[in-house]
Parts: sequence; structure tokens; C-alpha cells
Amino acid sequence: MSSSTMRVIFDTDIGSDVDDALALAVLLGSPEVDLVGCTTVYGDTLLRARLAKRLVRLANRSLTVIPGAAKTLTDRPVWWAGHEGRLFTDLETEAVGSGDAAAYLVEQVSRAPGQVDVVAVGPLTNLANALTASPSFARDVRHLWIMGGRFDGPEPEHNLRCDPEAAAIVFGSGVPITVTGLEITTTVRMDAADVAAIAGAGALGEALKAEIEQWWRFWNEEWNSPHDPITVLSLLVPDLFAFSPEGRVEVGADGSSTFVPGGGRTRVTVSGSPQPIAREIVRRIVAAATTA
Repeated sequence: MSSSTMRVIFDTDIGSDVDDALALAVLLGSPEVDLVGCTTVYGDTLLRARLAKRLVRLANRSLTVIPGAAKTLTDRPVWWAGHEGRLFTDLETEAVGSGDAAAYLVEQVSRAPGQVDVVAVGPLTNLANALTASPSFARDVRHLWIMGGRFDGPEPEHNLRCDPEAAAIVFGSGVPITVTGLEITTTVRMDAADVAAIAGAGALGEALKAEIEQWWRFWNEEWNSPHDPITVLSLLVPDLFAFSPEGRVEVGADGSSTFVPGGGRTRVTVSGSPQPIAREIVRRIVAAATTA
């Protein structure tokens, strides 16, 4: 393994918004990434894990996938779009890992202290459980890369709103964090030309095309913002972004988020280059699909 290789665990609520699947494909299409494993969170996490496993298999890859916390810390109702996994047959045949996702996260980072990054693009329940279960997790994880929050106004963003108690634990943990909010991710759009490029790249590309179009029908749109792949790129291609100095994020009871400069180890993505970001997302997804 090269010294420049990034060891990554992907924590995701894959299956609802298509952006989780696209983020997984970006990771699979990035040769500098050693994708250690995947944990799923929020709702039917077994279904989400099987879906992740199927997409990985379509890319002709193997990966440990562990179903994680189905419920939020305070048992808030789970939002469920209803289309999760519907485009795939026989998902129950996909063999996924067993055990506790929080324990898996703790174990993996403790094996290589300071060497494993976690990209978290769903509600933060698994990470909060890992931090609560073991003080070593905060010490051993290298960096958290989070899609969540909105830092240009009071409106709560979905991932933090779903489990604000978990978000408060994670942002209060002292772990080094880079968080990319909606005010950044919504500046980038994927359209029909991007989907056509992805669809032409084998079985994985065809599956992602179907997932994208399903999401478009859900919202009656013909475009989408690739929130989660943008967060992945903040790790992989930081030159496409600008970041704040370190500070802290305060999470409200409703999931609202406020960045306070100083006094913490969290930085916020403050700008990005929309067109180069979109091109890089598509390029890496096509690379993952083409090598399948």
C-alpha cells in the first residue's frame, strides 16, 4: 500500500437520496482510496447494507458492509422514502456482515490509530454510539468528513435534523472534523449529460442511472445535487474547496447548526468550484463502473 493511500470507512444511509450511492461509487473509482468497510445507519439498515453490497459487487469489488443503528438516539420517527432497494431483485441474497457497527468502527480505527478517516453522509447515530462506547475512538480516528448542517441560515439540514442528539455528541467530541453543508452542496448539479456519461460505463453505471432517475421522479425534477460525493471530494481533492479556520459547531435541538470560530477542531467548507467538482464526480464514478 502506498504511503499516499487514504484508508476510509464509509458511513451511510444509502438507498433514499441517490447521492449516497454516487458517493460510494466515487470512493470505488478513486485509486488513492483503500476502502476499509462500510456501515449503514437510519431505518432498515439491513436493506441499506444489502444495497451497498450489491453496488460494490456490480463494480467487481468486495467490501465488508455492517448494518448499523436503525433507530435514532431518542427514537425519533425515521423518514423513509419508500423506494429504497426497489430497483434491485434478490437483495436478500447479498451477504453482509454481522455485529455492531459502532464496535466495528472502534475496532477498525484502533487497529491503525491516526490512519483511518470516516466519511459520514447520513444521520450521525453510528458515530455517536462509537464515541460513547469507547473513548479510544475519538483519539484513534484520523478525521471525520461529514455531510451535514447548513451554515448560511437557521433551516436544519436532514442528516442533523434526523438525530440532533447524535450530532451534538459528534461535534462535541473533539475529533478533527471537516463538515460540508447544504449551502455548498446545492451549488453543484448533475443533469442528463452527466447521467448519460455514467450510464455508458457498464453494469454499475446502468444501475446508478436507474437510481438517479428514480430520485428525479420522486422530486419531479430532472437534476439533483450530489451532496455526498462533494463531501467525499473534500477529502480526496481539497484543492477544489476552501475551508474555514478551526472552530466548533453548535447543534440545536431541532438539528440547526451554527459554526463558532475558535475553541474547537472542526472546520467548515466555505466554498467550492461547482463545475470542476461535478466533472470530478462523474470522472471517478465512470472509473469505478468501467473497471467493473
